Amino acid sequence: MASKQQPKQSKSRLDVLRERSLQAEQGGGTARVEKQHGAGKMTARERIEFLLDEGSFEEFDKLVVHRSRDFGLDKQLYPGDGVITGHGLIDGRNVFVFAQDFTVFGGSLSETHAEKICKVMDLAMKVGAPIIGLNDSGGARIQEGVVSLGGYADIFLRNTLASGVVPQISCIMGPCAGGAVYSPAITDFNIMVKDTSYMFITGPDVIKTVTHEEVTKEALGGAITHNSVSGVAHFAADSDEHALRIVRELFSFIPSNNLEDPPRVEVSDPVDRIEPKLNDIVPEASNQPYDIRDVVNAIVDDGYFFEVQQMLAPNICVGFARLGGRSVGIVANQPAFLAGVLDIAASVKGARFVRFCDCFNIPLITFEDVPGFLPGVSQEHGGIITHGAKLLYAFAEATVPKVTVITRKAYGGAYCVMASKHIRTDVNFAWPSAEIAVMGAEGAVGILYRRELNDAQDKESVRNSRILELQDKFANPYIAAERGFVDEVIEPAQTRPKLIRALSLLENKRDTNPPKKHGNIPL
Repeated sequence: MASKQQPKQSKSRLDVLRERSLQAEQGGGTARVEKQHGAGKMTARERIEFLLDEGSFEEFDKLVVHRSRDFGLDKQLYPGDGVITGHGLIDGRNVFVFAQDFTVFGGSLSETHAEKICKVMDLAMKVGAPIIGLNDSGGARIQEGVVSLGGYADIFLRNTLASGVVPQISCIMGPCAGGAVYSPAITDFNIMVKDTSYMFITGPDVIKTVTHEEVTKEALGGAITHNSVSGVAHFAADSDEHALRIVRELFSFIPSNNLEDPPRVEVSDPVDRIEPKLNDIVPEASNQPYDIRDVVNAIVDDGYFFEVQQMLAPNICVGFARLGGRSVGIVANQPAFLAGVLDIAASVKGARFVRFCDCFNIPLITFEDVPGFLPGVSQEHGGIITHGAKLLYAFAEATVPKVTVITRKAYGGAYCVMASKHIRTDVNFAWPSAEIAVMGAEGAVGILYRRELNDAQDKESVRNSRILELQDKFANPYIAAERGFVDEVIEPAQTRPKLIRALSLLENKRDTNPPKKHGNIPL
């Protein structure tokens, strides 16, 4: 007698959940993961695990799949749909994160992919936590047409609404092309990985067809290009791991949202430490360069200056440091490059950094040694007036505590722009080496004593005499101090304790701008 066939055991719901979760964690499969590793890149899940505190990641929408049934996509359903989203901790602080998975449809953005990103962005806004995006995507999913484009627009809107409310950090860890570039462009900081990441609106093939220019992906939109030429990126990392360490370090200086103060840390560096070498750091000759980083490093806690956009516009330095354990934003003219002159790139770089610090309650420390704005036809035609005004606007608009130290030159309109007393800077110090004037003595003599020089028998002798006269009269900080434009002329060695006391004084500062929807910064 034939035995009865046993009924097939159906999988329990728990078994199904475990199976789908395992599938989601495998991304696009072993072969694609190996290809990702072969390209020198981590997988999306590995990146999140490396970025966040161990065991802190909580994932959302792990089982979501796309809705498209055209072009054979109904047979290609990957749980998670090419992006991993959720929240976790960095040094014990909440953050939201999304990581595009290049092993699934090349990380392309679909309707559901975008919905997952929008969900964590909306929740980040509600709870006041930063958003970190790990971008590695081939762009919009072509098979989905306009709904994928709409998904990008939904993300762009949230980037805009979140701007100035919670910090937004983008890591470009693979391709980022076409419309996809606009989300990172709106965020506060972009970190790119050398050799494996690139950003551009149109790729080399299209450019060759339209303009007949031949260019590689790296030269067009690689990490070095966007760090040193375009200014789109703020950091160039050597690897995925390096990029993620930069994110963690950056996060240590900034608050979680615009209603909080930046985190404080305990430091062993004495707040009353004096630095005698600062007394001799500025050369006697006003046309001799020195490195402003040496000044900054000698003053800040533990000599640590976390510089931002180091490759762009080296005539100005911006970045984060700590003074007495407080996070501060540093803006410093760099006399070691182009004499510290302000040009278009430096103005834009400085303005954007100042506005970030003002958004997130980070006090601004300005070190000023600027001979003016860079002259030249290319600068004028390039819009130095408009771009220089951005830096002026940013400093004038900022309501955070602002302290300025004039180390040497403060000439002309650049004196006004670089956080002068006249645009609501709270405390202004000057070193004895400071020169505050409309212009340098050499240029002023040529204007004020032109007729005398033309009539003189010994022009050189007269010129030198007049230069010394003007230097004695104007190339010092005391006239500005007499007017109250400089609060105190200080010994350079005392700069650190002076700045820390000023920050302590300004800790409860409250300043506001006139009621308005928003200002109209000259873009």
